[in-house]
Amino acid sequence: MNINDDSVLDMINSLIASERLNKKQIFQILNLASISTSINDLKDNMRWETLKSKH
Repeated sequence: MNINDDSVLDMINSLIASERLNKKQIFQILNLASISTSINDLKDNMRWETLKSKH
């Protein structure tokens, strides 16, 4: 996903607002957006990172 694209930024902003992400999570989601192919892929990557960081 191209984070310079307005539609991608809108999707990310909506995700940030709906999930009430903190600063660390926002930075993480922006990093993951560049390797994600879709918003669903981004959500999966976020879940994976959350699980990985707990263990």
